[in-house]
Amino acid sequence: MMNKQAENLFIKKLKFKIYFYFYIFLMQISDRLSSSTPAILNLPARVGSVKRKTGETDVSVTLNLDGVGDCQANTGIPFLDHMLHQISSHGLIDLDVQAVGDIEIDDHHTNEDVGITLGQALKQALGDRKGIVRFGHFLAPLDEALVQVALDFSGRPHLSYGLEMPTQRVGNYDTQLVREFFVAVANNSLMTLHIRQLAGINSHHIIEAGFKAFARSLRMATEIDPRRVGEIPSSKGVL
Repeated sequence: MMNKQAENLFIKKLKFKIYFYFYIFLMQISDRLSSSTPAILNLPARVGSVKRKTGETDVSVTLNLDGVGDCQANTGIPFLDHMLHQISSHGLIDLDVQAVGDIEIDDHHTNEDVGITLGQALKQALGDRKGIVRFGHFLAPLDEALVQVALDFSGRPHLSYGLEMPTQRVGNYDTQLVREFFVAVANNSLMTLHIRQLAGINSHHIIEAGFKAFARSLRMATEIDPRRVGEIPSSKGVL
């Protein structure tokens, strides 16, 4: 009797492992198909490249929405570079950001202008937005922090921001600049963006969870919907 029970338990465990690994395999195939959809459908490369120079900063951003997560970020603000790597890695966006700014005053101008230029590069890469999924959302945990992001490439810029950092700085980075960065990105990419904090007591964790959730939402929203290729994803026919 015990041998039969042990045999049944073994079979159940074996079936679970088979189903689990098959699920992982399907997810990997899905990711590969999603990232290669533009090439399969013979669509033009979705690349944006913008240079913005003012009396305060000199910023250039080049990105490929259908990349693999390669990132070069040199803004003079180490924590911002770290967050840009999160966008690239988790959004599977090839990203090159080079910036020189008046950081001897503070990081505000450079942080904002990087957000502006990134938003403009996103807008350029998306073009007329035909065929994109348009909406994206993700819930990202990082230890005790939990942040939710939902976005819509609606053509109507808006930011609803709900991060509450318990400290004013993470290293030398002013945590108020997180909101300024996302305001700049949303306004210049014509994106509706909602960021909500569900939990968190560590400023670094809260911010990084927010950027990771943003990256995954961005990836979802900008992917090509094979059922809607060549169509504007709006009942109005325009975004």
